[in-house]
Amino acid sequence: MADQEEAAGAPAAAPAAGHIAPMEPGHGPLISVSFQRNSARNQKYLEAQPKTLGITQIGLSIYQIPWPCLIAYHHARSVAALVRIPFIVSCIVVMIAGCLAIAAKTLHIPTLKACLVLQVFAIIASVFNIIVVWINFEDFESNCWYHNSYYHNKTNDQIMLCGNLKNAYSHYSVGVMLVQLTLLAVSVTLAAYSCKVINCCSPSSRMPVITVHAPSQAPPPTLE
Repeated sequence: MADQEEAAGAPAAAPAAGHIAPMEPGHGPLISVSFQRNSARNQKYLEAQPKTLGITQIGLSIYQIPWPCLIAYHHARSVAALVRIPFIVSCIVVMIAGCLAIAAKTLHIPTLKACLVLQVFAIIASVFNIIVVWINFEDFESNCWYHNSYYHNKTNDQIMLCGNLKNAYSHYSVGVMLVQLTLLAVSVTLAAYSCKVINCCSPSSRMPVITVHAPSQAPPPTLE
């Protein structure tokens, strides 16, 4: 008898979500539904392979930094030469965005927010660099053709050298344009996945949790 009284007076343990727990009759609904935040939402950022894309941003930005300096050396009046400092700054912004993309693998929300902001700036920087490269395609002219009035004094070797330099520049510029388009796509991808995690593009998803309460049976009567 004493054991039964102690068991009846002890507080009932809280039922775990999704499990059947005993419940006194008449003390609430038998089934309760609650909504909890999806804990796997943060893992969506890892689906973008941020380490690989971050390294890509850093490596390609380093590759294109010498481009405006090369153009400034051969043609000081070109668009790339005039805006070479903003061009290099844009490359550095993309590099920093790549570093933050790698750091955000920890799924730390403030880091993810910083990553999103930097990726937006990286998108703007990539668009700016694409415009500069595109304009410079038509604007570039090798040093050998600066003074057209003296063109007849050029030797065949000089003309051939200038032609080779111009072809090399054209190929390098095409590579830089492809790099810029790649960086733009990478920045958009990382920004989209960061936005999914921090709920700035869509409301946070919640998982329904159903708790079933089983009414406890009355103890059998005891014989005196």
